[in-house]
Amino acid sequence: MSDASSASFLRRTLIAGASAAALFAGFVAAPALMTAHAQEIQPTAVAPPGGAPMSFANLIEHVRPAVVSISVRQRPDAAQGPSLEGLPPGFEQFFRGQPGRPQPAPVALGSGFFIDGNGTIVTNHHVIDGAEEITIHTSDGRDLPADIVGSDELTDLAVLRVRGGGHFPYVTFDDATHVRVGDWVVAVGNPFGLDGTATAGIVSAMGRRDAGSSAYVDYMQIDAPINRGNSGGPTFDLAGNVIGVNSAIYSPTGGSVGIGFAIPSNVARQVVQQLLHGGRVTRGWIGVSIQQLDDDIAHSLGLPNAHGALVGSVVSDGPAARAGVQQGDVILTYNGQDIQDSRDLTQRVGATPIGQNSRLEILRSGQRRTLTIQPRERPSEQQLASADGGSNNNSQNAAPQQPNVVQGALGVTVRPITPAERTQWWKTTPTWLKA
Repeated sequence: MSDASSASFLRRTLIAGASAAALFAGFVAAPALMTAHAQEIQPTAVAPPGGAPMSFANLIEHVRPAVVSISVRQRPDAAQGPSLEGLPPGFEQFFRGQPGRPQPAPVALGSGFFIDGNGTIVTNHHVIDGAEEITIHTSDGRDLPADIVGSDELTDLAVLRVRGGGHFPYVTFDDATHVRVGDWVVAVGNPFGLDGTATAGIVSAMGRRDAGSSAYVDYMQIDAPINRGNSGGPTFDLAGNVIGVNSAIYSPTGGSVGIGFAIPSNVARQVVQQLLHGGRVTRGWIGVSIQQLDDDIAHSLGLPNAHGALVGSVVSDGPAARAGVQQGDVILTYNGQDIQDSRDLTQRVGATPIGQNSRLEILRSGQRRTLTIQPRERPSEQQLASADGGSNNNSQNAAPQQPNVVQGALGVTVRPITPAERTQWWKTTPTWLKA
């Protein structure tokens, strides 16, 4: 090969090699450029705030020994079966127990927790309602009998005590007023009989008023999964303090969908103290049925907002009647405190010591008046239902009157309600309508 030919071959070889090198470098460099570009727009990872746990293991290990499972053998008449009304004749036999054959006693399962070392347990009222025998299953495997110290249907709380006492690990209440939406919570309980089950979540909302029919509880909403059997179990904060008592869930399926409700500890602690001292809870009562104001009613009455409680009826010879309260009055303040709504009035009256002179500021015919009232002890729900409309022969045992049927021009048939229907309405009406 001549020198010229050699030089030409060398140039072609160098050019081809340089082109190949450039092509290879392009494939290598492209990912590097893409990576740099991706890093440039990637958001910065946010580190967990200080104090947020990487694990709940230490907390659960500390508090779980204080949580118990509760097994309740109920009285045979405690469990209500389906209504047999409306069945075709002869079909009742398929839904009733066979005559002469003993029926198994219904069994309820729930949760609870020790609040002292002597065997005092807090749980839900509905867990032990109708109990004939109560057995506590502890975390160390013991089955112990327990007795009811007291229970309160209106807050769904109950206190038990292990028969014979003993020495038990326990937890304590903390004040739930410091709890914020977004705080971590841990629930421990006995869902579906699986004792010692722990779940975690956050506080989803505070002050839920539509989670139950009680006028005396503004519930804490949590998303820690709770299910059937968790009732009565504790909700803990990260310090291991009880900030709530699990009471209910919202579920279209019967299982957890992440919406659970707990009774805040500040409510539970007050109720538990009364149950420990007297076995029951006493509340003030003034004898009125009240309803919520809305903007239209408030405007028609000349009020600047819908705060207050509208009196729908007054129980004859009750504290409100004696004080001069009349149907149609709007209660604006109680003992100098503005009334936000009917529920607020019920809670404030309920917290008043029995017989203590209290002040009501009312609006009547556009004029403000101040009345002095002495709350009595709140009657039972059955007594309240019987007392309503006393002159209207409101009795469950009264024979239904023949209805006066009226048919209107629109084809709607109406009649007066019977005494039994009136009583049933009172039983199913939320208690915030009564104060």
